[in-house]
Amino acid sequence: MVNVHWGRERFTFPLPPPDTPLKAIRDAITNMTGLTDFKLVHKGAVMKNPESPISAYFIKDHSTIAVVEIHAPTEPKPPPPPLAPVVRSEQSVITAIHSEIAAPQPKEHLRLSELLLQALLRLDGIAVGEWEEARKERKVAVKEVQTLLDRLDSGRS
Repeated sequence: MVNVHWGRERFTFPLPPPDTPLKAIRDAITNMTGLTDFKLVHKGAVMKNPESPISAYFIKDHSTIAVVEIHAPTEPKPPPPPLAPVVRSEQSVITAIHSEIAAPQPKEHLRLSELLLQALLRLDGIAVGEWEEARKERKVAVKEVQTLLDRLDSGRS
């Protein structure tokens, strides 16, 4: 018997004669799994040539073959939508706070501080991935919010 591992699936099939081409094992695995595009690995080596006899790969009784499914390449991700609308919404909060930051009363100080922290959290929640331009836009907005927080906490205008 030959043991076959495919992800979490485990199954066996009878060991064919040593001169049987690898293609026979591939066909048997295709029939069992329904896979059409996969690699077979035995003892860490990829079994590439389907015409080679299984003895060339040292497959014996109780050998284990791993099935590695080959996934079709995915299409590249589209570029992210510009951050401008998101940053603009945060900018409106920032602009409103600019006018109110001069000398806030204690309750007003707490409200402004909370608004800025929420804006900062929303900006931090934006996933920019590999897009450098989006990362730059977010960085500028975060720096401005942090500057306003510093001004608010120090009592400067």
